[in-house]
Amino acid sequence: MTNYFPIHINLDYKTVVIVGGGHVATQKVTSLLPTKAHIVIVSPILHDTLQPLADSGQITWQQKEFEPSDLDDAILIIAATNVTAVNEAVQEAAQHWQLVNRTDAQNESDFITPATVRRGPFVLTVSTSGASPGLARKVKAELAEQFDEAYDDYVCFLQQARLMIAAKYEKGPQRRAALQALLEPSILEWTRNGETQKREAYLQQLLIGEQQ
Repeated sequence: MTNYFPIHINLDYKTVVIVGGGHVATQKVTSLLPTKAHIVIVSPILHDTLQPLADSGQITWQQKEFEPSDLDDAILIIAATNVTAVNEAVQEAAQHWQLVNRTDAQNESDFITPATVRRGPFVLTVSTSGASPGLARKVKAELAEQFDEAYDDYVCFLQQARLMIAAKYEKGPQRRAALQALLEPSILEWTRNGETQKREAYLQQLLIGEQQ
């Protein structure tokens, strides 16, 4: 079994080419949309779910059969057709510096995509390295229940608060104590309950040196 290296890649304004326009391609597009990647679909047909995204310019659809030149600008390539010969052709056409994922042949892929729970900037990923996709889906569902939608706003608040504390205090015990105090469980509960004024008041106390 391959020992994969887990990594988060910044795809802002970089090209990702997906060859195939069906259900699997739709799943890949969905996972890529939160990034600022330039998503290009190469396929004669397009899943109904993807058509509005193409119409609005969120993705680029090249309505054609695959050609090697379609990969010229890609940093990541996903071969997601249901035709093995086409997926093989995509893999063979890729340059040595391009990373390829074949959805029909994990062992032939340079990378695989984990099961993901995304709450804004808070991202949880689960992988069994392909050993048991069912287990990965099960754990993903459990994490999605445990880390609910409130974590989006919660983590955004923590980010803002961390920057304010870093600007207020020099590196040292006082800054560390204030940052640790941000993990007070009440902040998450206030976020869930929409009591943002309470967490803001708590932050102001930290900024004037009143540790909780």
